Amino acid sequence: MSVGHTGVTTPPVVTCGDEHEDCGIRDVLDRIGDKWSVLVVVELAQGVRRFRQLQRAVPGISQRMLTLTVRRLERDGLITRTVYPTVPPQVEYELTPMGHSLTHLVKALADWSAEHREAIAQARHDWDAVHPDSGVR
Repeated sequence: MSVGHTGVTTPPVVTCGDEHEDCGIRDVLDRIGDKWSVLVVVELAQGVRRFRQLQRAVPGISQRMLTLTVRRLERDGLITRTVYPTVPPQVEYELTPMGHSLTHLVKALADWSAEHREAIAQARHDWDAVHPDSGVR
């Protein structure tokens, strides 16, 4: 248990029984919490996409990073990759049922971010004013 800023004792968000144990979730959180995976999942939530469509839809992602990201998501069972025997081969990606089950969580996080964007910007401004030489940006 921890004491929150209101002085009320709250249970931990995740508990494994042992405070040093990670419950086996660290690896999963690392994958679904990385910048590119979230953006690819968001795009695929809208439907099947070809590789180049994904690359155009995710600003700033390189071809290599997109390749690594879709391979990892496929390995984790969140997306499927379908190759059509054309010249050149046509490749499509789509979310699996497990991948679709993640989309409501991503939407909740996006909604929370939008709701708190101004408060976070203000908190950053206030902190930076008190710590101008911290090097944190």
